[in-house]
Amino acid sequence: MGAPLCCVCIAALLAFAAADDNLIDDCQLVGGDKKSATEQAVLAKLAPLKGKRFEATTKEGSDTYKYSFVVCGRVGNGTKTTYEGLVQSKEGSTDTSVIGRINDTHIMSGTDWILLIYGSGDKYDSHCNNEARKAMVMISCNKKTLGDHFAVIQEERNKSRECFYLFEMDSSLACPPEESHLGVGSILLIVFAVLVAVYIIGGFLYQRFVVGAKGMEQFPNITFWQELGNLMADGCDFVCRSRPRTSETAYRGVGDDQLGEEPEERDDHLLPM
Repeated sequence: MGAPLCCVCIAALLAFAAADDNLIDDCQLVGGDKKSATEQAVLAKLAPLKGKRFEATTKEGSDTYKYSFVVCGRVGNGTKTTYEGLVQSKEGSTDTSVIGRINDTHIMSGTDWILLIYGSGDKYDSHCNNEARKAMVMISCNKKTLGDHFAVIQEERNKSRECFYLFEMDSSLACPPEESHLGVGSILLIVFAVLVAVYIIGGFLYQRFVVGAKGMEQFPNITFWQELGNLMADGCDFVCRSRPRTSETAYRGVGDDQLGEEPEERDDHLLPM
């Protein structure tokens, strides 16, 4: 009985550890017992970027700093902390500073941007009254990439409080959904064009293979359309004619009614006297 019970306990511990590890590898929105539905929706929008790693470097005098950022994931392997979402490291040194942690996440969005904030970073040594560091990542709309161009914008540490690191990057996830530009009129025209095409093609096939028509007779309802064309031509002629139908034209053909009597030829002078 002891061995099976031990196995059950080990399995339970492994399951708990796995669940805890999954919790660590995700952003935790701050807000007490009630979480904002708007923030949760924006966070869900970033799901395709979850776990993606981005890096950027910047120089301050002779020192070079590297910033490592993971979207809703840990930068390291948990050697220093279990929640590091954005970390600063100095070139040539093993020391690192956690700029923000994923267990203190705030998120907001606008028309074409998303602002992701990691709080509870390592405390400043001599700036900002030794408050905790904070990372703000501005994600701007760029339809050409899922995530790219991660860069450092500035570090605001000259205030007594509310200091922050500002970063930016591009992502198509921040873009608004594309709306259809087809209006009601355009849709009606498309439907009408499709119906006309079906009528012509279907009628042509019927006339050719069922009725056995040839030439112009293959066109569906050819007689009706010819009569309609004649009526339209007559209507256009009636409306657009610029002079009455009874008016005389400038030129008239020569007919029998226009031929007058030939003058009688007098050739008496040709008779011999």
